[in-house]
Amino acid sequence: MSPLPVQPLSPLDGRYRPAVSALGEHLSEAGLNRARVHVEVEWLIFLTGKSLFGSSPIGADQVAALRAFATDFGQEQIDELARLEATTRHDVKAVEYLVRAKLDELDLNSIAELTHFAATSEDINNLSYALTISDAVREVWLPKFRIVLDALRAQSELMRDNAMLAHTHGQPATPTTMGKEFAVFVYRLDRILTRIEGISYLGKFSGATGTFAAHLAADPDQNWPALSKEFVESLGLDWNPLTTQIESHDWQVELYQATSHANRVLHNLCTDVWSYISMGYFRQIPQAGATGSSTMPHKINPIRFENAEANLELSSALLESLAQTLVTSRLQRDLTDSTTQRNVGVAYGHSLLALDNIERGLREIALNPVALDADLDTNWEILGEAIQTVIRAEVTAGRSTISDPYAILKELTRGKRINSTDLSEFIAGLDIGADAKARLQALTPATYVGLASSLVDYLGDSK
Repeated sequence: MSPLPVQPLSPLDGRYRPAVSALGEHLSEAGLNRARVHVEVEWLIFLTGKSLFGSSPIGADQVAALRAFATDFGQEQIDELARLEATTRHDVKAVEYLVRAKLDELDLNSIAELTHFAATSEDINNLSYALTISDAVREVWLPKFRIVLDALRAQSELMRDNAMLAHTHGQPATPTTMGKEFAVFVYRLDRILTRIEGISYLGKFSGATGTFAAHLAADPDQNWPALSKEFVESLGLDWNPLTTQIESHDWQVELYQATSHANRVLHNLCTDVWSYISMGYFRQIPQAGATGSSTMPHKINPIRFENAEANLELSSALLESLAQTLVTSRLQRDLTDSTTQRNVGVAYGHSLLALDNIERGLREIALNPVALDADLDTNWEILGEAIQTVIRAEVTAGRSTISDPYAILKELTRGKRINSTDLSEFIAGLDIGADAKARLQALTPATYVGLASSLVDYLGDSK
């Protein structure tokens, strides 16, 4: 057997690449290296801008060229870094040499020794990860998440008046509306969205053990913490003043836990929609050319929601592993985080793929009011809750002498199917006030939905 051509090991880089490729701009090795070049370049510009160690500010044209070197980072630089790293055996050192070569090209050799000045590799890496993760979440993942949330919100409004039989413990229960049930998910996800949007992306730039020791040795008269804060914030990040060699990753833990929480809620949505499809509450819209089963031509399988379930599980497993690992670093530094953080893109890739499937899946289903109405009409016994509750109120008000209303309704309805006639005759014989009796006689499973429709209006209060 001849060997296959080199193949992607992850389905995210193979079968599912079109759905997740935008993340590769940020959370790939190349994206990380581009960010490293950006940080190294900005540190050079920052130091010379302060005229430290007798340097002079870099000319505007040269600043533009250096920044373009970072923003235009492409295949040529990727290949050159691979060549350099083959010798250095150190990824950040390879980036430093790449930047030095650019300085030589721009006739800026006089400031070459300010490249990577007083910086440990983690000073560059933590800022680079903060930048790439921030961009990936804000520019790729969150927009897709909001699209799904908006689609759910629209469905909630559309179906707010569509009564359906609820199923607590999988058994017929007090009716609700499909729109209200979708609104529950929107409310939950909206709150998590607020947490994710509020994440503070932290960065440190304080040397080998977070003490500014090398900085102070080079120039004891500078306020290095203030300079560090100014530099980190110039990158659009928040400054962390107290660290070991590494930025402690707590902001990453907060982000990954919140994202995993969103995944879990979306997983719950998928299992519910899958169940509603199975019950006939939603019908699936046939897609031209699609095959549901290789042997049963009638089938349309809810594959969008099944695919999303699986990818949400994978994403959360990775995110939770990241959160557990990244909170710990032995003493002042170990490298467990180095390998771990390289999987952030995989974790968000599976979540993004799930969001894509949910978005598409919601477009491929339609509510089936006939099935909703039929289920309601064959479960009149669920009105037992309403009847015994009204009797309790009538007894309290002195308009009834019925003893133990719950037991009476339990005897009438538990484990039994009754119809509208049975219930009407039972209500007619009750010892309750005329108004209460009229209200109960007018009640049907389809109208016993309480305030379900108007509760959708509370979606505006979710943040």
